[in-house]
Formats: sequence, structure tokens, C-alpha cells
Amino acid sequence: MNRADFSSVRRIVIKIGSSLLTAGGQGLNKVAIADWVRQMSALRLQGKDIVLVSSGSVAEGIVRLGLKQRPNTLHELQAAASVGQMGLIQTFEGSFQKHNIHSAQILLTHDDLSDRQRYLNARSTLLTLLDYGVVPVINENDTVATEGIRFGDNDILAALAANLVEAELLIMLTDQIGLFDTDPSVNPSAQLISNASVNNSLLDEVAEESKSGLGCGGMYTKVRAARLAARSGTATVIVSGDIENVIAQIVSGQDLGTFLIPDMAPLAARKQWLAGQLKIKGQLVLDDGAVNSLTNAGKSLLSVGVKSVKGQFKRGDLISCVSMQGVEIARGLVNYSSVDAIKIAGKTSVKFESILGYADDAELIHRDNLVLI
Repeated sequence: MNRADFSSVRRIVIKIGSSLLTAGGQGLNKVAIADWVRQMSALRLQGKDIVLVSSGSVAEGIVRLGLKQRPNTLHELQAAASVGQMGLIQTFEGSFQKHNIHSAQILLTHDDLSDRQRYLNARSTLLTLLDYGVVPVINENDTVATEGIRFGDNDILAALAANLVEAELLIMLTDQIGLFDTDPSVNPSAQLISNASVNNSLLDEVAEESKSGLGCGGMYTKVRAARLAARSGTATVIVSGDIENVIAQIVSGQDLGTFLIPDMAPLAARKQWLAGQLKIKGQLVLDDGAVNSLTNAGKSLLSVGVKSVKGQFKRGDLISCVSMQGVEIARGLVNYSSVDAIKIAGKTSVKFESILGYADDAELIHRDNLVLI
């Protein structure tokens, strides 16, 4: 992918940092938020899917509570987040409504995305919202997250959101114009890195920890986030949110900020991740028709083509699909537990509700969550 391709991307994740959202800690910058929402709304009306990852709940809470500095204890941070989240989501909702676009609040913890069932649930909800034309506003659930399960920075959350919805582009709006080859505050001759491979070793040398005190991140976490996003083939642009019409300019292909290029195309990256990073929890034996549908027609796996179910697994686990001769055909994330899969094996989806008492996905494994072996 190159910058000229940005205009044709279908799904974009946009992350806005705390310092930008709160005008350097002075409270929500509602004028700037309204302008970013205007740009996102224009893209949404062009048919592009937009997912917003917003920092700022803790910073806004600090202002609302009249605190002199960012709290150090977890319970104080959680209290500030719960207060600040109210103002943050009200501001975004009001701004999107002015453009006749609905928004939705999504609060996540690391636990939600590390558990495969909850991962699929979050993915299904987000994709459904996008189908409805809604702009999901994602934030870390700071109110309940503990040190052991929190993301630590919304840069990482943005990258995982990009993985979750298979975005083609991640735009990270920050208070810096991009990533430089040396520290520009020390070296006046520092050069902006316009384009680089996401795994270029130079990035490790030049990325620095944030010193703003408002967020948790900095260029170090942004580079790390870009590499995580690249797991699903997502390209990343790190750019200043203070540039006029910055989101629209980036999507039109303007040479702004730092463009970090993924090493492989989105589909190939996601398939590699599915095939190599997860442990197989069970097995589905397929009839010849199902094998042909997967290998030759690029279809999803339907329960009607399943002859037998082996192992114990839950929704979201990685399952191996084999032919009746025992040859592995594919692997994928299953939409039903082994208990339910046994009940619906060989049956069509129209019978799911009468058999299970509920009807969820029509596919046992969706083609987007399946890789051929």
C-alpha cells in the first residue's frame, strides 16, 4: 500500500490522544472535537467505515474534579475516568448528531480481547454497528480495569481495534507532526520520517517515551501499536491533529506525518495470525461438499457439512477442519461451542433456534475467520 491508495480504503480506525482532546489538560477541546467529527462524518457519508478510539477520560476527569495533577493510585485513576467518560461521550455524541450520524460507546479491557469468545462478541458487535452506519467510540474501561488486564495506553487499544475490525488504515492523531530521525527538541536538523517499513530497526532507535504527563504513551507506544496493527495488514499514519483538515488530507493521500507500511497485505497477515498464533482446541470432520466449498469456492463453513465434532471447545476457539479421510483442510475461529456444534452438525441454520433455543451466526466458521492449510 502507498498513500495514493488511502482514498480507496473502506475501513479506518482513528485514534485521538489525551493531549489533543483536552487542550493540553485544560478540559475537553470541544471546538477541535467538533472539527474532527466533521471530517469523520464526511468520510462516513462517503460510505467509509469509521471507528474512533478516544483517550481523554482520565484527563477530563482530572479537570472536572479540580485535581492539581494526574493521580497515582489506581482507585483515583478509575474515579477520574468514570467522571471524565461522561463528558467525553456526551461531547462526541452531540457532535456526531449534528451530522445526523449515530455513535456508540464501547468500553473494553485487555481481558475482552484476550478471551476468544469475548473477542468474537466484541468483533460481532462492532461489525454490526458499522453495518448500521454507526461510528463506534472505543475507550479503555478504566473504571474497572486493573493493572493486570489494562492495555496501558490507547495506542495499543487502537491497534487491537484495527485487528478486530480488519481496518486498512489506522490514523493516530497526536500533538507531534510525526516521527523524526532524532529528537527535534535537541537537534534542530532532525528530519521527519515520511515513510518507513513498520519493522524498520531505525524506528526503535528514534521512538521516545512521552513526557506530557497526560497520557501513558509517546512515539514508543505508537511504533509498537503500528506493529501490532500490521498483524492484520493495517497501515498506520502518525500525524498532528492540529493540522487543518488533517483526517481528510491523510485519506486523500497527502504527504503528512509518518506513514508506517505493513509488511504484508491485510488478508495474508490475518490468515498467518490465525494459522500460527493460536492453539487448536478441537476438530470438525467435514463431508466432501463442505471440503469443496472451502477449498474451491471460498465459502464459509456451514454446520450442514459437518459429519462429526471432536474435542471440547467454546465459541471463539481455534478449530481444525479435516476431511473424512483425516486430511486437514483449514483452521478457523468457531462460532459455537463443542456442545452446541454437536447438536447442529449436519443441520441447516434455519433449525438452530429450535435445536439450541437461540440462533446466533448462520456460519459455524465465517470465511473471514478461516485459513486454508
